[in-house]
Amino acid sequence: MMENKLASRLENIAPFHVMELMKMAAELEHEGRHLIHMGIGEPDFTAPQIVIDAAAKAMADGRLQYTSALGLPALREAISAHYAEKFGVYVPASRIVVTAGASAALLLACAALVEPGKEVLMPDPCYPCNRHFVAAFEGRASLVASGPEHRFQLTDQMVNEHWTHKTSGVLLASPSNPTGTSIEAGELAKIIANVKARGGFTIVDEIYQGLSYDATPFSALSLDDDVVIINSFSKYFNMTGWRLGWIVVPERLVPSLEKLAQNLFICASSVAQHAALACFSNEALTIYEARKLEFKRRRDFIVPALRELGFGIPVMPDGAFYVYADCSSFTDDADAFAKQVLREAGVVIVPGQDFGPFTATSYVRLSYANSMENLQEAVARLKTFLPARP
Repeated sequence: MMENKLASRLENIAPFHVMELMKMAAELEHEGRHLIHMGIGEPDFTAPQIVIDAAAKAMADGRLQYTSALGLPALREAISAHYAEKFGVYVPASRIVVTAGASAALLLACAALVEPGKEVLMPDPCYPCNRHFVAAFEGRASLVASGPEHRFQLTDQMVNEHWTHKTSGVLLASPSNPTGTSIEAGELAKIIANVKARGGFTIVDEIYQGLSYDATPFSALSLDDDVVIINSFSKYFNMTGWRLGWIVVPERLVPSLEKLAQNLFICASSVAQHAALACFSNEALTIYEARKLEFKRRRDFIVPALRELGFGIPVMPDGAFYVYADCSSFTDDADAFAKQVLREAGVVIVPGQDFGPFTATSYVRLSYANSMENLQEAVARLKTFLPARP
């Protein structure tokens, strides 16, 4: 029997190594083990009741048809108003495209901007799908080692040092997955201006933007109108499985993204879009802000607790719900360490290898999107486990 030949681009897309860990965790739970999950990048809160009620009403009213590929006009207007009220930035609704999650938003951006053979600069460590999205359109992610002295983020100097004739743009995330760190506004402004002067594009992933704890959150749109912004209803708005996000682009790019969206996705879920309108109600926003304070409370517990256990946390995470912790005082193999923590302590954490080679063997990511009681139990289990290590 003749086998189908797979496209060569698949060779540039690595699997999620952490999935092996997740399979191990599932097997242990099937055997009756109680595990504490600190590996999943997902809020433990679900959508507020007002959002669920809005979805139910949309279904009951039969508002289930395709929407415009750009999204419901009312939702685009609501997102525009949110930028004005929350961040003091005027973003016309005409520049906002509603997408099937932030993943679809980034796919549209890469489809429109990444040329085959061209490179996109991004920090190492970074969210693995970012480089895989670039690879899917036959571009190349140029990973730049970004250590704690730079908050695990690209700097303007790094852009200067690594920009070549093959470079077409930069892809940043602020706050970042896996590090929970943000780029300071002045540094980000320099990067954007530098890339623009070189004729390149800047894409900024702001899906954790609403979960910023130590400073007033801002959008890169306040720095330059030409920046491409990715955002989502998954994190701050607690709608992970609803698969709804958006992208903000310069006006001139909207027709191109509309054409791509029409062909690739038709539209985002109409039910999710109608439900998301309720996210911007005063009732929902009050709930989201209270949940944000709870995330901060958890961060303020888990970071000093992990440091006390011997993990190195050189940079306080200022956003998202992750701690990127140096485990090199315990091991020279973060992957093996994470598996041992899973088996012996019953705590699920993620090794650094999925996030790039620079911190692959020395760092682990822990998510504090779990109850305070579970976080306290996780620390107690780790405290019992770590001294027993040879």
